[in-house]
Amino acid sequence: MKDEDDPSLFAQEVAGIKPLERGEVYLGKKGPAVDFQARKRAAVIAQEADSNHLSHDYVQKVLPNDMLEYKRPGVQDGVFKRLRQGKYAIESRLDLHRRTVAQARELVYQFAEDCLRNDIRVAVIVHGKGDRTPDPDNQATIKSYINKWLRDLDMVMAFHSAQRHHGGLGAVYVLFKKSEKARLENWEKHQKR
Repeated sequence: MKDEDDPSLFAQEVAGIKPLERGEVYLGKKGPAVDFQARKRAAVIAQEADSNHLSHDYVQKVLPNDMLEYKRPGVQDGVFKRLRQGKYAIESRLDLHRRTVAQARELVYQFAEDCLRNDIRVAVIVHGKGDRTPDPDNQATIKSYINKWLRDLDMVMAFHSAQRHHGGLGAVYVLFKKSEKARLENWEKHQKR
């Protein structure tokens, strides 16, 4: 018994087929010439319009009860400890409950920009634990993205899961870097001593 992929089977199937004449082939109408420079300019403009570099592609998943923590080099251990313990006054808050990943991406980016612009040093982002999602594969989705996005934002110096009274494992404290204005004021204050 011969295998079904036998070349003779193919030959039997195509027996009697004759090639089309050149005039019988329909290639479609020739469209207008494509202006690749215009497309390139449009792509650059679209990219500049969306300065949000936070990715909503693949993200390493965290579990609903995982603690989030991150500290950039140069952040003092004492500062990070006080952040972790919730000892800093929370100057701003963002709640991401019932948001899609795309909505959360936009809100987190804008929130970080606003905090830097308004000299806010410590904020809390409530992302939820994501443990009430019926699909185990989609649990802690926003939490997982927060863990990645905050690391990708240059203005974020550190973050840590919040204390229970601020949302616990469903929220994160964020320490933002000082704006240039605040840095200059701090420098001038210490020079007068």
